[in-house]
Amino acid sequence: MTSSRDRAERASRARVAATRIEAEGVDAVALGWVDNAGVGRVKAVPVRQLEHAAQWGVGASPCFDHFLVDDAMAPGGGPVGDLRLVPDLDRLTRLAAQPGWAWVPVDRYAQDGTPHPGCQRLFAARTAEGLEGRGLAVRAGFEVEWVVCVEDGTGAGAGPAYGMRRLIGASDYLRDVVRALQEQHTRVLQIHPEYATGQFEVSVAAAGPVEAADLALLVRHTVLAVSARHGLRAAFAPAVTPSGVGNGGHLHLSLWRDGRNLGHGGLGPYGLTREAEAFLAGVLAELPALLALGAPSAASYLRLVPARWSGPYRCWGLENREAALRLITGSTGEQANAEVKCFDAAANPYLAVGGVLAAGLSGLDRALRLPPEVPGDPAAADGVERLPASLAEATAALRDSEVLREAMGPQLHAAVLAVREAESELFEGRTPEEIIDATRWRY
Repeated sequence: MTSSRDRAERASRARVAATRIEAEGVDAVALGWVDNAGVGRVKAVPVRQLEHAAQWGVGASPCFDHFLVDDAMAPGGGPVGDLRLVPDLDRLTRLAAQPGWAWVPVDRYAQDGTPHPGCQRLFAARTAEGLEGRGLAVRAGFEVEWVVCVEDGTGAGAGPAYGMRRLIGASDYLRDVVRALQEQHTRVLQIHPEYATGQFEVSVAAAGPVEAADLALLVRHTVLAVSARHGLRAAFAPAVTPSGVGNGGHLHLSLWRDGRNLGHGGLGPYGLTREAEAFLAGVLAELPALLALGAPSAASYLRLVPARWSGPYRCWGLENREAALRLITGSTGEQANAEVKCFDAAANPYLAVGGVLAAGLSGLDRALRLPPEVPGDPAAADGVERLPASLAEATAALRDSEVLREAMGPQLHAAVLAVREAESELFEGRTPEEIIDATRWRY
């Protein structure tokens, strides 16, 4: 339960922050969270109301836990109850591409100040704390892919995949994306044309798990805003056209202890320490259920198909882009990490990272070892399991996962299942074109 001292301390910090950003030209603050369907939701306050919002929170119905991608509601949601959105002032950011605005992620609490058990951001924080209790830390980062479209949904930006011609055609636009991110103190590592027509990718520096999810949202919000200022639309959906490769939301992560990357210098495969191997083996063990968190849309399974480097097989391999879990040793040991390739941007990033950490913790608890590596195309290897090929299959795996049920808690686990089941029913029998049309602009 939140104490009066905690409220007073939050109010004091917010007063200082509001004075600073108002002097920088900010008039209003967007308070953002992500629902279980992966849709970003928001309430906003004038900058001079930030102090009150930090002290007492802003009201929001718990029904958002059951919202679907089309704004309908899954069974379990209803008109009764209220939660408080409490901004995390450490993440308050003036938005460079939205003059007069700032953004801050929120945690959700009950009226009495107790944590809401359905809050996905608090779930991610709990799993990170579970690692910290072992003296471990995770550095994580999401790749952000999107397709730049004109109004009718056609990809904009002609030129070959990864081609300089496409970069030249979009140079002013991409420059503005980079400038906006850098003005927001986000360290950009790479930005480049991707495979599909009009597709681009940006990667930012790794951070702690919750901060990495915050950054994934901030990058996407920034891309949306820059696109709008250029008269364009940005689609982050897993599938934008039926024949396209789609947009991934790959999660990179590395395990650390006492400032040392545990992905190198050990006795496991390719220098993994036993702790890092156990962690990754836990992730691999739970991947079918994790898909319901990291690939949560019916459109996700239009992307997650063989021969598109989307990671549709439950296996791992060194630099194997067709495996769901790609091991990367890097040019130095400090760069060693693993990439979960089967995730996409329809995911609530807090659910995705929290689920992966919970699976990794389970692997540590059981001292798991990785199965044999798949060094080539998994489709040509014997005995390699295909990951769920539909949202219904992934939902069934989540329903059966004791690891994720325990980590998420009964309320969050049940709400996510309700949304996945309702969306499976919503899109049952729909054509790929119909699924894409219904989801292209939602994430």
